[in-house]
Amino acid sequence: MWLSLALAAITCAAMIASILFFPKIKIKNRFFDTYPLIVLLGAMLMLVFRLVSIRTVFSSFVADTAVNPLKILVLFISMAVLSVFLDAVGFFFYVANVVLHRFGTSQKKLFLTLYLTVSILTVFTSNDIIILTFTPFICYFCKNARVSPLPYLVCEFVAANTWSMALMIGNPTNIYLAGSADIDFMSYLSVMWLPTLLCGIVSFAVLFLVFRKDLSAQMAKDMARSHIFMNKPLLVLGLLHLGACTVLLALGGYLGWEMWLISLIAVFSLVISVLIVSRLQRKEPAALHTCLLRAPWTLIPFMLGMFVIVLALSEQGVTSALCALLSNLSPLLSYGVFSTLLCNLMNNIPMSVLMGSVVAEQGSLAALYATVIGSNLGALLTPIGALAGIMWGAMLKAQGIRMRYLDFVKNGVIIVIPACAASLLGLLIVL
Repeated sequence: MWLSLALAAITCAAMIASILFFPKIKIKNRFFDTYPLIVLLGAMLMLVFRLVSIRTVFSSFVADTAVNPLKILVLFISMAVLSVFLDAVGFFFYVANVVLHRFGTSQKKLFLTLYLTVSILTVFTSNDIIILTFTPFICYFCKNARVSPLPYLVCEFVAANTWSMALMIGNPTNIYLAGSADIDFMSYLSVMWLPTLLCGIVSFAVLFLVFRKDLSAQMAKDMARSHIFMNKPLLVLGLLHLGACTVLLALGGYLGWEMWLISLIAVFSLVISVLIVSRLQRKEPAALHTCLLRAPWTLIPFMLGMFVIVLALSEQGVTSALCALLSNLSPLLSYGVFSTLLCNLMNNIPMSVLMGSVVAEQGSLAALYATVIGSNLGALLTPIGALAGIMWGAMLKAQGIRMRYLDFVKNGVIIVIPACAASLLGLLIVL
């Protein structure tokens, strides 16, 4: 047990170090992310030291179960492609442009509207996509409005990682954890709507109190407006496919359709439709090319490698020991707090893969949904709690905006404690 635990700890530590200090590696004039390579190396070491057998790994990859990592990856990648396509045709940038120019010089109105806009878009798309899209535009807008961008950037980040709890598709951790317990789209929503709502209200109230002085100043009136030129037929196609896919995911549990298959068919339909429209317009399908290039393909080796590592930990009795430790306390409180903290030791996706196995042994719905809450809110505590936070920090650095580690943690603690308490209270009421 101790060897598997040590290898897993070293792999996670090396992964976080690579993300912070050497995120890219150059191989034959091409740059690759280092973190999935490190995770794959850790998985290979688990196999080399026979801490898990190849037969066990293969059986897990071909098993006809909801926790099959290949099905979960197809679901997440497919939903990401649908969201990235909308970004590629300029939808999110257009929405941001309209919203941020609508309220004159009132920062408080703008702050509330930005929070609501990011929250709504996050619910139906993905927190990562919204953060990556809105961040550069907020930086641009605040520079022209001559106001501090920090309140708006923190507002965006908190909203995206709070309201991502509402639907299964809001965060890959939701998809994995719900899938590990064979929970369908509507069953998930029936539980998580109240915790998300309470968490969203409380987090906004805390944000407003923290930044109320910064929001008192008036903005400049001579703000430049960006002109967005969108391909409207492609935009309509993107919105129709995402909307139809979301509706079918909600109905899938009643119709007996698997979610990964629904999302995959939606992507194939979108690709074919875009190719036909582009042909009729006599244009290159540039948005489709951009979408496919920007899809999170690096999550495939990352997730598969982490799955092998967790299989090894399970085989060696680590997950059982962790389950026994947490079972001595209230499942709702212990799993909620522990998962939130564990995100910041090993990142939220590895945490979810590990805790999915622990929750499966626990067999408690309270433990499962508390872990879902922790996997989302854990991203707010430190910059390494989620990949979105790490990418967000890199974007701020590129924009010349300084966000110190301690400043992030200070804001994170102020927000996470009441937000986590509110969401766990909502979970207690629902369950």
